[in-house]
Amino acid sequence: MELTTLLFYFFSLLTIGSAIFMVFSKNIVHAAFALMFTLLGVAALYVLLFADFIAATQILVYVGGILILILFGVMLTTKGFTDNLKTLTTNLRPVSVVMTLVAAGMIYVLLTTTWPVAEIAEPEGTITGLGTLLLKEYILPFQVTGVLLLVAIIGALLMATKVKHQQ
Repeated sequence: MELTTLLFYFFSLLTIGSAIFMVFSKNIVHAAFALMFTLLGVAALYVLLFADFIAATQILVYVGGILILILFGVMLTTKGFTDNLKTLTTNLRPVSVVMTLVAAGMIYVLLTTTWPVAEIAEPEGTITGLGTLLLKEYILPFQVTGVLLLVAIIGALLMATKVKHQQ
């Protein structure tokens, strides 16, 4: 087997295994860390598909931004409440039956479909094309979006800070 095939199987197992652990975890902090490994596995699969921009965006936005926001939100707002927080899994039997049927259907389609084999061309990279497109054809919307995000960040900072007026 080739190295890319082995890496694909490894990252697929990592993604699926951590997703299963995340769903069945009874501790919310453990579930958040399992979500991190799931998102990193998906980013690694994007790298194997030569979608480097999407992989970098996946890591920066989801792992670096949203997941850290979830962890800070859980840890800062509950004040020790997460130590005893346990989730209750209900309706496990009907869901197991439905998911077994869905998995069997997906495996049947996977095995009975004839997949066309295409030659893989040498990848050029997605960042060069995206950068050229953004900085030539869509420069005005790109700049307007940047200014709008800057104004939103300044507004959020002003709303979040409490200014005491001295008299």
